[in-house]
Amino acid sequence: MKRLLTIVAFLWVMLFLGMPVYAFTLLDRQTWPAALNPHNWPFDLFPVPEVATNPNGGVTYGVLLAFLFKDKHNDISSILAPDVSHDTKLGFGGNVRYFAYTSANTQWYTVAGAQEKIARVVDLNYATGRTRENWYSLEGRLFFERDPTDRFYGFGNDSPQSGESNYTTEQVYVRGKLGWNLSKAFQLALVARPRYVRILQGAFTNIPQTTTVYPDAKGVGGGSEIYGEARATYDTRDSVDLPRRGSLALLYTGTAQRVLFSSSSYNRVGLDLHHYWPLSPRLTFAAHGYLQYMPSGNEAPFWARGRLGGESSVLYDQEPLRGFGTGRFNDNNLSVGNFELRTRVFKLTVMNTPGILELAPFFEA
Repeated sequence: MKRLLTIVAFLWVMLFLGMPVYAFTLLDRQTWPAALNPHNWPFDLFPVPEVATNPNGGVTYGVLLAFLFKDKHNDISSILAPDVSHDTKLGFGGNVRYFAYTSANTQWYTVAGAQEKIARVVDLNYATGRTRENWYSLEGRLFFERDPTDRFYGFGNDSPQSGESNYTTEQVYVRGKLGWNLSKAFQLALVARPRYVRILQGAFTNIPQTTTVYPDAKGVGGGSEIYGEARATYDTRDSVDLPRRGSLALLYTGTAQRVLFSSSSYNRVGLDLHHYWPLSPRLTFAAHGYLQYMPSGNEAPFWARGRLGGESSVLYDQEPLRGFGTGRFNDNNLSVGNFELRTRVFKLTVMNTPGILELAPFFEA
């Protein structure tokens, strides 16, 4: 047996010595093994370091891997973007994201993620008719989250910082929108969103819990609703995703009623305005204004009222005011103005993929 192993080892050595020798130079991709040469991969890979701070959370460090897949025209057709991160408050976690750009008219995405401490998210979205070339547009979304960083300070502009409390929002909803495109610019649409919400203990032991500090606040025990809405939209932007000129005006009215299986009854009307001015090839001035009116008194749960604070803009759920954390102000009625000077400071093409870095000084009130 030992002699057989010796013979096999000898044959392997002779085979290795008989192989042709190739020079390998790290800076010359022609000498790289085919499987390790990025130019032979069916995607472009970009590792992106992640560093983020959240006034309501901690500091997050991580790395995101962006896999960019392209079509025969060298346009990005889909993106796979997993990441691994560590948050100083929520621990280790990660997300998996997939974005499919079937065409300018039809796109969809899916996102799933979790953190070590409580946080979970699943988000599925499909949209067609984005360019309004046909008579209809259709959108559908399934969303689940468990966010343990949410804050509640009480109602109104005068809610004090000392009133800060922490809770976890656990919610799931299905949202559908059917739009009738009267022209490329003008659309009438109906929106429906059944939603289930529970308010749980938050992730921060050094902050009082909302269920303890505000036990009588409407909706602190959670609830459910079937929200319906009618809206009219006028859109002259030159791009749905990255506009540089044009306007968007959206007027809506919506309702949730106990007789339609909601746990509360309320009405809501609002106006969302955007306008973009290209000042130069590098500069774009972006203006945004939002108004919301809910004539429901104390009937609407706090999680259904207008929230102001943070950087996210989600129609009637969250409006940005970046000097504060998410949800710093909560009330029936809401108004805010946001102004940005978007400045393209750097443009680079890597592996046939263009990238643009923008800085955006802003003013908000």
